[in-house]
Amino acid sequence: MTQRHVHTPLAPLPADAPAAVVIPALHAAEVVPRAVASALAQPEVTEVVVAAGDAATRQAVAAIDDPRVRTVDNPDGRTPEALNRAIDATTEEVVVRLDAHAQLPENYVATAVDALARTGAANVGGRQVPTAPGGFARAVALAMASPAGAGGAAYRSGGAAGPVDTVYLGVFRRTALAAVGGFDPRFIRNQDAELNLRLTRAGYQVWFEPSLAVAYRPRGTVRSLARQYLQYGRWRRFTGRVHPGSLRPRQLAAPLLVVGTVGLAVLAVLLATPWLLVLPLLGYLLLVLIAGVLAARRPVRGVAVALALVVMHVCWGVGFLLGPPRGTAVDG
Repeated sequence: MTQRHVHTPLAPLPADAPAAVVIPALHAAEVVPRAVASALAQPEVTEVVVAAGDAATRQAVAAIDDPRVRTVDNPDGRTPEALNRAIDATTEEVVVRLDAHAQLPENYVATAVDALARTGAANVGGRQVPTAPGGFARAVALAMASPAGAGGAAYRSGGAAGPVDTVYLGVFRRTALAAVGGFDPRFIRNQDAELNLRLTRAGYQVWFEPSLAVAYRPRGTVRSLARQYLQYGRWRRFTGRVHPGSLRPRQLAAPLLVVGTVGLAVLAVLLATPWLLVLPLLGYLLLVLIAGVLAARRPVRGVAVALALVVMHVCWGVGFLLGPPRGTAVDG
């Protein structure tokens, strides 16, 4: 957890300030009504704006009979534009981000608003709680919550309340969002961490409040998990290009794993000494298996958790080495 001094004060916020909820939604007709309902259940919420990227999602939101709910169109379907359009359609000083596949727990907004008022932070968030009833998604949930999969991020591993680099979702002060220009439309992925980086560099505070927790449903197949973490790695590399000096040493572990494995494989072939690759690889797999069993507390499920960890490590590392898609502009 990174400690910072706040240099950019915000106007005092009442502890009972009203809030607006913004939801980016694409192909989410089946799930977005539950997300909206969880927002409407928060007494402080006066506005819920869904940025819908498809007709079915718009129709699902239109069927909700509550004057606080409305939609804005997001024809390109991209998340950063969806968030900016939804935020622009609201008026409250407190802006709550919610994903279409998530649901806010009871008293979430009240707790967040109180933390904003008490700390003077520009953004308050809490823990991402990976949740799945079974199958490979359950193994992924356990992997994401384990030290080997959390990567040291407070919003995954937990910890004491205080300033951090980034949080899950986020409850923002509109004033601070406007001051840094909102979400950067270049960031198809990693837009939360990138925005929080700009907030902290502008002198604002991002605050981790451990009592806040939102359930997250992980990917349910190896293929979808691999695709997700490949994208995570690619866009974290882009964040490093746009914001030099923002990378943490822990974020280099996965790409170094990939580079080291490839390098050892080449040496093993050139020197005709397979053990150069086999021994380190077996050591890594053994450590991952131990981490998986400890996370699952069951040897059989631990193998699945270990598989999820390997996919997360390797695909994040490969994505980081590949970098963002060709043509992504560094200068905004």
